[in-house]
Amino acid sequence: MEIGGLIFLTSGLYMGWSLGANDAANIFGTAVGTRMVRFRTAAIISVIFITAGAVVSGAGTAHGLGALGAVNALPGSFTVSLCAAFTVMWMTRAGLPVSTTQAIVGAIVGWNLFSGYPTDQEALTRILGTWISGPILGACIAFVLFFVVRFALNRLSLHLIKLDRYTRNGLMIAGAFGAYSLGANNMANVVGVFIEASPFTDLSVFGFTFTGTQQLFMIGGLAAGLGVATYSKRVMMTVGSNLFKLSPVTAFVVILSTATVLFLFASEGLAHAMESVGLPSFPLIPVSQSQAAVGSIIGIGVAKGGRNLNLKLLLNIVLGWVATPTVAAAISYVALFIMQNVFMQQVFT
Repeated sequence: MEIGGLIFLTSGLYMGWSLGANDAANIFGTAVGTRMVRFRTAAIISVIFITAGAVVSGAGTAHGLGALGAVNALPGSFTVSLCAAFTVMWMTRAGLPVSTTQAIVGAIVGWNLFSGYPTDQEALTRILGTWISGPILGACIAFVLFFVVRFALNRLSLHLIKLDRYTRNGLMIAGAFGAYSLGANNMANVVGVFIEASPFTDLSVFGFTFTGTQQLFMIGGLAAGLGVATYSKRVMMTVGSNLFKLSPVTAFVVILSTATVLFLFASEGLAHAMESVGLPSFPLIPVSQSQAAVGSIIGIGVAKGGRNLNLKLLLNIVLGWVATPTVAAAISYVALFIMQNVFMQQVFT
């Protein structure tokens, strides 16, 4: 790979770092916030399983995001990714769990406006639909799981010490599933805009082909893991303890329901299986992990009677969701103009 391609890819690494600092924090936010899982343990699990999910299953949602607008020049990919990452980082500094999906969608729309390429309205409608259905689905799954788990615990009558051990193990297993689902679903937000102008070529090692796309997704997954390790603790505490006071058991429910939402919109195997029996499948597009996590927490709150929900913080989070794509689109448009007219880099072909 040429050195120029590596330089342009740095914005994707920054976006991956931002994903880890913000969205990946929500996978273990409830577990860390309730002090059932140590932050270091959460970071290690996140690195391993985010990367695995990205490499194994990340391509499905990348195609769904690419339908919105295929950024076809490497300087343009660099600029779009950088603007999305900057937007996420700005919101993260405020301690708000914003969505990398919304940021990259806004930045791609900004590229479409600047380049003159039309925004695929059908793809945009599908993506916007998940911004509503994602948190609602998360809330519904968490609501049902809460009563299922409570029923099971009442029937088992576990000793407190044994319950504590089972809960810790359950949180780590659910967190691993959540990290895998995040890598599979949201890694398109990190490196999806680089696919059309990828600087990587396929590699063959011992008869196994490691495609350029898989290399992109692996690097993005490692960058996300670094984001978890270095800058995610503040957002973990926002979601894990400030929005609604969660017990360790309800934290398990939130992680599992959030991971399930991401998996449903990322699994090509599940989509094919549903279609084969004549059922409508979930669209393979990136969904907001932050929204699913917040929706899951609200579902728990409703199941417990709606008490102790921090409505003021919830309003601030929703305002952040509204502002993110708008800000990202505006920044992207201005940055693309500067990249092309000041730095003389062709941002579209």
